[in-house]
Amino acid sequence: IFRYVNLVDLARCAQVSQAWKVLTQNSSIWSDINFSSVKHKVQDKIVVNILQRWRPYVLRLNLRGCLSLHWPSFKSISECKNLQDLNLSECQGLNDDSMRLISEGCPSLLYLNLSYTDITNGTLRLLSRSFPNLQYLSLAHCRKFTDKGLQYLGSGRGCHKLIYLDLSGCIQVSVDGFRNIANGCSRIQNLLINDMPTLTDRCIQALAEKCEQIMSVVFLDSPHLSDTTFRALAECKLIKVSIGGNNRITDLSFKLMSKCCPYIRHIHVADCQKITDAGLKMIAPLKYILVLNLADCIRIGDGGVKPFVEGSSGATLRELNLTNCIRVTDASVTEIAQRCHNLTYLNLRYCENVTDAGVGALGNMSSLISVDISGTSISDMGLGALGCSGKIKELSISECQNISDTGIQKFCQDTKHLEYCHVSYCPQLTDETVRALAFHCPRLTSVSIAGCPQMTDLCMGYLAAACRYLHFLDISGCIHLTDKALKYLWKGCKQLHVLKMLYCRNITKQAVLKYTAKLEKREHNNGDPPPWLGYDRNGNI
Repeated sequence: IFRYVNLVDLARCAQVSQAWKVLTQNSSIWSDINFSSVKHKVQDKIVVNILQRWRPYVLRLNLRGCLSLHWPSFKSISECKNLQDLNLSECQGLNDDSMRLISEGCPSLLYLNLSYTDITNGTLRLLSRSFPNLQYLSLAHCRKFTDKGLQYLGSGRGCHKLIYLDLSGCIQVSVDGFRNIANGCSRIQNLLINDMPTLTDRCIQALAEKCEQIMSVVFLDSPHLSDTTFRALAECKLIKVSIGGNNRITDLSFKLMSKCCPYIRHIHVADCQKITDAGLKMIAPLKYILVLNLADCIRIGDGGVKPFVEGSSGATLRELNLTNCIRVTDASVTEIAQRCHNLTYLNLRYCENVTDAGVGALGNMSSLISVDISGTSISDMGLGALGCSGKIKELSISECQNISDTGIQKFCQDTKHLEYCHVSYCPQLTDETVRALAFHCPRLTSVSIAGCPQMTDLCMGYLAAACRYLHFLDISGCIHLTDKALKYLWKGCKQLHVLKMLYCRNITKQAVLKYTAKLEKREHNNGDPPPWLGYDRNGNI
């Protein structure tokens, strides 16, 4: 149990009794140290004291976002001779000199995350000399190294065992840089290059010429890639493809996947406007697809979804995202309910042609645990039918104007395992909705009633009385809530970490300071609701 608590709580546990103190000093607890969970409190003195005591046992060390670390901390890291996994992401004090110190003392390093740091070519030269067994490397959003630095990775002893590389946001890397990677690190299997508007087909072609073991590629927000990229990767036997925000990828890429990637499991092509039903039909014969994300592919409709779920992967599919696929109707949803017997996650957000007929069919799926039907045309009848399986843990029904308190009450009566429920921007809902959620679903950890102007302090009383595990709560735009609501939460919801209170004009700053001081994150203003919420300062629609 002590392995799961953060460092601050572990120190508190050690003060409970002699027996607990002995347990907290067990060396197995200190093989994996996560300073990131208390990053705002961590200073050099704390890091040095802990590492000096437990350095022979430390295998994994996470310092992500620890902004106050300097030379003493990095010196202590270098004394952890058995260290295998080191995360220094967002450590502002890290530079080439401190990396030199670490490289001299940690020869066993396998995983290294240097994302969002100021390292230069000097550090990349050190990596090739000091970490010949390195398998995982993240240089995401490191902007101060060049193509020459990537050449160092493959020189000398080199990082020839590298199988995972993250270059997201490294817009300074050119085709020559990718060619240098291919020459020195030909065993790469997992490639992440997100947020890279400079990435072109030629970059991927340079990599694919020698990196024939690539199995997973993630290219989110890389608008200049085209079907040529997937033609270059055709020999790589991909099992995961993720690309988003691209208007050049067409159905031809799906045709290449169908022909050359028989074992592909994960396809993410969100916001790729040129993908059509024809492309979806092409991948229908593939047998092993577990995850399919077609969010914002607005040309996808029943003509593609139905043949796909009738195909070879329909029965094994685990996750399906059809957000904003406005041509999808009840016909597709009914087919999904009948064929996708292992589906656990389904997103139909903003599929405005989906109604009670389709959603009601989902209530017969025993595998489904997460559903997003926000912005659809469902009513109380469909929502009630959806709850029949009793297995759903996550439900989003934001912006559903046809549901009422009655529909949510019916859903909750059959669903005791609900942990996540967002009913935002449903101005017709009242305290009775929250009452049903609180008393039928005590396991709730995340709730949003943002944009529900009829809610009063009474609903917060319901939550505080029953939902002891609540971690996240958004009450933005609940204009009738007062300081009393915060007092209820302060007394009853001891596990609350995040509270959003935007446009809550009757909650004072004094109450926010008094009752939410210990929360990890809080957002508050007492301004009037903006026009896009759809009602005025008095709650009038």
